[in-house]
Amino acid sequence: MTADQARPARAVGLLTLDQLRTEVDEGRVRTVELALADIQGRQQGKRYHARYFLDRVAGNGADVCAYVLATDVDMLPPSDFELVSWDTGIGDFQLRPDLTTIRTAPWDPTTVVVQADAFLDDRPVEVSPRRILRRQLDVLAERGLQVKVGVEAEFALYRGTHQRLEDTLHRSLRPVSGKNRDFALELDPRTRRYLRLLQDHLEYAGRPIEAAKSEAAPGQVEITFPYGDAVEACDGHVLLKRIARHTGDRTGLAPTFMPTPQPGTASGLHLHVSLWRDGEPVFVAAEGGLSSVGRQAVAGLLAVLPDLTPLWAPNANSYRRYQPDTGAPTSFTWGYDNRTCAVRVVGRSTPHLEVRLPGADANPYLALTAALAAIEHGIENALTPPEPVPGNAYADHTAPPVHTTLGAALDAFRSAPLPDKILAPGVAKHYAQVAQLELDALPDELGEEITETEITRWFARA
Repeated sequence: MTADQARPARAVGLLTLDQLRTEVDEGRVRTVELALADIQGRQQGKRYHARYFLDRVAGNGADVCAYVLATDVDMLPPSDFELVSWDTGIGDFQLRPDLTTIRTAPWDPTTVVVQADAFLDDRPVEVSPRRILRRQLDVLAERGLQVKVGVEAEFALYRGTHQRLEDTLHRSLRPVSGKNRDFALELDPRTRRYLRLLQDHLEYAGRPIEAAKSEAAPGQVEITFPYGDAVEACDGHVLLKRIARHTGDRTGLAPTFMPTPQPGTASGLHLHVSLWRDGEPVFVAAEGGLSSVGRQAVAGLLAVLPDLTPLWAPNANSYRRYQPDTGAPTSFTWGYDNRTCAVRVVGRSTPHLEVRLPGADANPYLALTAALAAIEHGIENALTPPEPVPGNAYADHTAPPVHTTLGAALDAFRSAPLPDKILAPGVAKHYAQVAQLELDALPDELGEEITETEITRWFARA
């Protein structure tokens, strides 16, 4: 037996801590990225020497500056957040690795990435997006309910890498394809290669896709993932965004999760949600179809999501997406297999709910928290939904409209009692301050033309 034959086979995908130790011992992993999901739904953190991570960080955590959860996309230092500010010295909190999330990184075969949770004084940091979602899952678990989620992610592909487009100030944005290629199997070579590599890269990271397809807007694609655990689904979406950009660098393309980078594009983050009790789906009636609990969940979504809009539409460009005849909802309606509605009941015999409101720029943890909090509110109060819309919801002017600006959404968020009731103390105030940072950065009333400032702020960073 040769020395190479005696060595353990390379482990890729989702690793155990023991597998990581083996990979480090064999010299195949040299770096560990400890990643925190930030306010914008990006991975932020530190890169550690792999041996140092195993010896010092894996069991003890590591300190980072707390402002990563109290800033905007420009990483401007915080001013008056309770968590951290100039007045508090801009101190640290602790990142504790979630050792069930060790994944090989397709952007570097010698690197793994590990998701982290934030702690301060041995207590979870309540404004951390991952913590906010876990807290809402705990509320449902107290009712004996478990959540399953499927994520449907849309984004658009443009010619040229992000660096090349930034060097030209985004003055020549050209989608990889210029026509409606929805459901096309005969794709242009660049899109075909991109989707093939993206699928391979996600599988290498232990996050295999369910399906990939081209979409209706120029250059737009959609990636769906299998149904599963709620936190894992959100972790996976945050990882998708990094891997999508890495794949773009490999293929000479720039993926953007900005909802509307150009007129006619309306990329969304659709959340497919079901609740389960003792292994049985509670949205399904005994005779099939939507149960009474399912109807209460729909009613909760329609009643509560208007007041939680900044959690699923976080910046000014988010609101460009809510236009008629785009596939994005314009009012708080629901219907059976109706893509013009905000809430779509999918499947007649064994239904689940598709929440179509969040845009591609939404932080998945926050958007899902908003949806689950609304569902729980509907069930707790046995709410009754309005009649489902059987046809074109864009033509239904009786339902409450989706907010058209971040300013209007923030006013509702600040004045409504439910955000403070649903979220942990101080969380609603924190996210109102985050939304205010966006209002300060861009005009609330955007004109018809998508501005250079919008593109610069969000094209590469949504």
